[in-house]
Amino acid sequence: MQELSIYIPKEAAAQINTWLNTYNCQLKIKKPRQTKLGDYRCPQNGKGHIISINNNLNPYAFLITLTHEIAHMMVWEKHQNKVLPHGSEWKEMFQKLMLNFLPFFPQDVLTPLAKHLKNPKASSSQDVALTTALRAHNPYQITTISDIPIGSTFSIANGQKFIKLKKLRKRYQCRSEHNNRLYLFNPLAEVTIA
Repeated sequence: MQELSIYIPKEAAAQINTWLNTYNCQLKIKKPRQTKLGDYRCPQNGKGHIISINNNLNPYAFLITLTHEIAHMMVWEKHQNKVLPHGSEWKEMFQKLMLNFLPFFPQDVLTPLAKHLKNPKASSSQDVALTTALRAHNPYQITTISDIPIGSTFSIANGQKFIKLKKLRKRYQCRSEHNNRLYLFNPLAEVTIA
């Protein structure tokens, strides 16, 4: 329990540990991955449940992601592979589990989280309001494409450079400096000003 309280609000550690122990689940804390915040693996080849979570998440994002994956584990225990990964069974389980932790979230996160929980998505990072509120609690500053002005030149993680052109509904249209093609970016895409 001591180690887990480094990553999540300490008030939530006992409940999380109870669930992990009840289902004999191994929790792996991983270095940051580009494509996912967390992952659940069902029992196979004699191994039990395995949940992995990125180590760079702030305590609130870590708790939401871990609870998301625990909901997958509990749904798998009840239904195995007979239901959709983010179907109604998972949504109901995730909502039920998150109710335990709502008192531990600050108000600026609680409001978008409550809205998110009405119909949770496969990834909390698809929810712009929730992700923005969670990022405000990061110990480091992130620049997103929505933070920079139109006409700015920026680069993404692979070093490719773009020019921000305009907003189209939810995403931003940008032109690649390399091949002059147009690309659409999620407003939460992390960028470096060039």
